[in-house]
Formats: sequence, C-alpha cells, structure tokens
Amino acid sequence: MSTKPEIEAILPSKVAESLAKKEKLRIIDVREHNEVALGKIPGAKHIPLGEILTRLDELDENKEYIMVCRSGNRSGLASEWLTGKGFKVKNMTGGMNDWESETE
Repeated sequence: MSTKPEIEAILPSKVAESLAKKEKLRIIDVREHNEVALGKIPGAKHIPLGEILTRLDELDENKEYIMVCRSGNRSGLASEWLTGKGFKVKNMTGGMNDWESETE
C-alpha cells in the first residue's frame, strides 16, 4: 500500500497577502470553465482538473505552483497527482469559497 505524499497547504488569505506584495505566484485553477467564468484569482492559469495530466508540458518542474479549486478537494487531488510527477505544489485550502480578495 502506497502512502499519499504530504501536500503543503496554504491559506487563501496568505495567497492574497503575497499577491498584494506583488510576489510572483504561479497559481493553477483546476475548476471547470463555467466556474472560472464567475471569477478567478488575478493571474491564475486555468487548467481544468481533467486536463492537468495531459498539460504537464505547460508547467515547469523547477517552479512551485499553488493549486486552487472551489473548496480545496479537486486542487488537493491535482496536488497529489503533480507531486507524484515530481512537481512542487501547495494546495490552497478552502479554495475559492474562502477567497476574499479580488477576482478577474
């Protein structure tokens, strides 16, 4: 039985704080198109969960990514998948449900 990789969590408030300080974050929103149409974190890259493993070529293994979805479940799954492929990721717990900053 394999053990799940330990995924580091990051709070929406911390992500908002970093963006406010103009820190360069690589955010990937794994929600569906209709969800993202309602607003996403400014600068976030949209890759629906179902496409993440077929679009790995768009990501850089040397960079860290913050995974986002509506509540934190799908982004948690995406985080596990990407960690298993050697990527450095954090999961934004609470997802867009807990996002209180601006959206685009």
